[in-house]
Amino acid sequence: MTTVLLWTACWGLIVIGVIGTVLPALPGTVLVLVGIVLGAWADGFTRVGGGTLAVVGALAVLAWALDYVAGLLGAKKAGASRQALIGAAIGTFAGLLFGLVGVLFMPLVGAAVGEYLARRDHEQAVKVGLATWLCLLAGMLTKVVIAFVMVGIFIAALLP
Repeated sequence: MTTVLLWTACWGLIVIGVIGTVLPALPGTVLVLVGIVLGAWADGFTRVGGGTLAVVGALAVLAWALDYVAGLLGAKKAGASRQALIGAAIGTFAGLLFGLVGVLFMPLVGAAVGEYLARRDHEQAVKVGLATWLCLLAGMLTKVVIAFVMVGIFIAALLP
């Protein structure tokens, strides 16, 4: 019975983690990593050993770093002001109130509004908003891909 609960928790965490790679309120790749470690523990670390866990852990750290760097790189490349970066962060969290559409588009709105308030230049505000948004989406897509790679490595390790 305990083994069934451990495996259920393992896969539950992995599924919630994959969902969390799209929703910023959930630490997606961290949950996937915790689920994988739990699965390795439930199996007595016989099929999923330290090497596999090290690779999966490194991928989780990479995904976490990319999540933060992606939006900043886009904003910096477009010449964003500090207010645009703050606006993008506020927009990201405000987007949680509006579901997936809000999560996808509110960072753009936040960055554009922040940039407009800083420089009062419509064209620059739109440029910064779009650049920040595109890089955030690229970061999110990369995070989703990394999460699926982590799960794939785990499943491959479990197979005989």
